[in-house]
Amino acid sequence: MPIAIKSDKIDLSSEKKTEELANKFLKKIKPGNTVFLHGEMGVGKTTFIRYLINGFQKQNNLKITEVTSPTFNILNEYEINQFKINHFDLFRIKSPEEIKNLDLFDDIANSISLIEWPQIITKKPRDLIELNFEYGKDHQTRSVQIKGLNL
Repeated sequence: MPIAIKSDKIDLSSEKKTEELANKFLKKIKPGNTVFLHGEMGVGKTTFIRYLINGFQKQNNLKITEVTSPTFNILNEYEINQFKINHFDLFRIKSPEEIKNLDLFDDIANSISLIEWPQIITKKPRDLIELNFEYGKDHQTRSVQIKGLNL
């Protein structure tokens, strides 16, 4: 798989490629990182997150759990030994005031925050990594661009 450089698009047209990218990604991110995942509905954001979280679980000899989109409850948390992963889905959030109540960036040193639909966040955190998922000309081809991290 190619190394991502700021403007390179990485092909994610298969689940296998998505899994391979998640496995490379998990070796680079650490507690304190926040990851914004941009892209249309169904483009593969939650699939990528599932492979990433399950990869951390495997790496730490933990039980593999089901990873689903937290669209209705906004947050799913996953304990990974010495840190936790916060998986936020902000699709239903309609105003920046609602963001304040979520404590998105509390205890950031001991967690990795994965945030789908982050467009409503006005103040970006430090150590931000952004993934921009998109469809190709048809809905069979997909790609991602990574900003803030070289793989």
